[in-house]
Amino acid sequence: MEKKLSILVSNDDGIFSDGLGTLVKELQTIANVTIVAPDSQQSAIGHAITMHRPLRVQEVSKEGKFFGYAVDGTPADCVKLAIRHLMKYKPDLVISGINHGSNTAVSVIYSGTVSAATEGTILGIPSFAMSLTTFEPNADFSYAAKFARNLALNVIEHGLPNGTLLNVNVPPVPESEIRGVVVTRQGKSIWNDEFEARRDPGNKQYFWLKGELVELDDEEDIDQRAILNNKVSVTPIQFDLTNYEMIKTLQSWNITK
Repeated sequence: MEKKLSILVSNDDGIFSDGLGTLVKELQTIANVTIVAPDSQQSAIGHAITMHRPLRVQEVSKEGKFFGYAVDGTPADCVKLAIRHLMKYKPDLVISGINHGSNTAVSVIYSGTVSAATEGTILGIPSFAMSLTTFEPNADFSYAAKFARNLALNVIEHGLPNGTLLNVNVPPVPESEIRGVVVTRQGKSIWNDEFEARRDPGNKQYFWLKGELVELDDEEDIDQRAILNNKVSVTPIQFDLTNYEMIKTLQSWNITK
């Protein structure tokens, strides 16, 4: 009898998010799924890990059955703890998501969703991150979950290079309106950040981060552009941040003394 796949699922929206729940239901048709996710919202926390306080883990049930483990830490904490302690064996695959919101361009750097998948890659496990590019309530994650299932089977079949993960963004449209899948590059679009000054009930000032994404790309093979064209964006990314083209230039500088 062929061994069933083992998939670890995490996210940054929290263990009770609709995106995670929809993803898990779809993946359970092909694999044994272990869920280790934050116990609360951890969006835009990046690749932070918890070092100076204990991590607490709570078993979570749904409809009277064990569902997964909720961790009072970051997405990277969840994946690290799952693989190093909670799971008896390394999973065949790590999937993070489905995130409620876009993770294209510079958002990849801030994303807890991408960081959970990155942690899986660091630990030597093929990994990818899934995002549905909308913040609208009551979003439909069904097509993104189906795409994740099919991509999981492809990743298991073909593998991924060491140090490489996939960052997937799905347009928030019905499946009938999806115009294809594009293998993309990470875009250069940035956030035009703005801090709005406000006052709390005690008249003390605080700041609320606002902003909008400023598009700086128009090539068809850019992640954000693919989404605007109602195409699924699949971007191979890596955690090696070295600028190799700069090495020889930097070696020519007088910085040895």
